[in-house]
Amino acid sequence: MAIRNILNKKDETLHKVCKPVIKFDARLHTLLDDMAETLAKANGVGLAAPQVGILRRLVIIDTYDGTGVHELVNPEILWKSDETQRVQEGCLSCPGEWGYTVRPKKVRFRAQDRNGTWYEQEAEDLFAQAVCHELDHLDGVLFLEKVVEFIDPKDMEE
Repeated sequence: MAIRNILNKKDETLHKVCKPVIKFDARLHTLLDDMAETLAKANGVGLAAPQVGILRRLVIIDTYDGTGVHELVNPEILWKSDETQRVQEGCLSCPGEWGYTVRPKKVRFRAQDRNGTWYEQEAEDLFAQAVCHELDHLDGVLFLEKVVEFIDPKDMEE
């Protein structure tokens, strides 16, 4: 495994739409493992492939709730709750920038695992927020475009 460089918001790669993953092989497994190691070292909740320079539809999420790292390959949101949550958000590609976004409280998504098997899962609270944030990356959208109010880092909630 290896630590990958996380691209900064100014990199054009982060503003492009990603292509589907079509090969489920050792290279994909290495990328997912590297992304998990990179995420852990960066102390983040989620990481999308374009953030490490790969324009493919895959993300990893770890909400540190004991369920481990979630790997979402070719993910798509199937349903969003009408109930929303106003949440504090940041991004590993936008260091030092924080803001409040409004995200669905719950989402249902489908994705493939590292071997290509499709599954569906419901997510709520932080996990739902992370799914929405990371899937935005796959469409070239940064959280900064979703912020309803920016936060001065010194005023951050714990």
